[in-house]
Amino acid sequence: MNQPAPPNPSMEPLSRIQVLVAIAATALVLFVVARLWLLLGSVQQISTQLGLHPIGIGILLGTSITIVSGVLYRLWPTYRRSANVYLNYILTPLVLPDVLWLGLLPGISEELLFRGVMLPALGSNWTALILSSLCFGLLHMSDLRQWPYMLWATCVGALLGYSALASGNLLIPVVAHVFTNMVSSLIWKLKVTHWATH
Repeated sequence: MNQPAPPNPSMEPLSRIQVLVAIAATALVLFVVARLWLLLGSVQQISTQLGLHPIGIGILLGTSITIVSGVLYRLWPTYRRSANVYLNYILTPLVLPDVLWLGLLPGISEELLFRGVMLPALGSNWTALILSSLCFGLLHMSDLRQWPYMLWATCVGALLGYSALASGNLLIPVVAHVFTNMVSSLIWKLKVTHWATH
């Protein structure tokens, strides 16, 4: 998710419109950076090949990421606190249909930049995978207290990057990323709504 970083506790929370605009603005910036990189550099973007097979692989990968994230959330209190700060700031003002926005914009724009352009620009090798994953992780860290969430995002970035390199198809990490964002956000929103009504 490439949403705005959680603020310092003394700052006011964002409204629904502010969060949606921030998500869209961030996605636009990532799209522009990716396009400029392609135009100004001699980079061959990882291709996107449509088909049921890559969509199925992407859904399986997204399901695996969501399950592991849920296990970490339950078993690692430091990660749970870090994730809650981030998710509470982003998801609390949103309504359930916004999950679609939250899944598509970050999932597509982040994959285009970090896996589609950055990976091949850095050499499509292990070094490129590590560097692009670290950049992806840092995008998800607002301050040092958020290091567990950043560490998780870095690991997810490495897995998504590996899927792009191994398959040569950007659609797989895009589907996995969109699926993970949407399902994780939906579960979190429904859980919070359930707690609020009971």
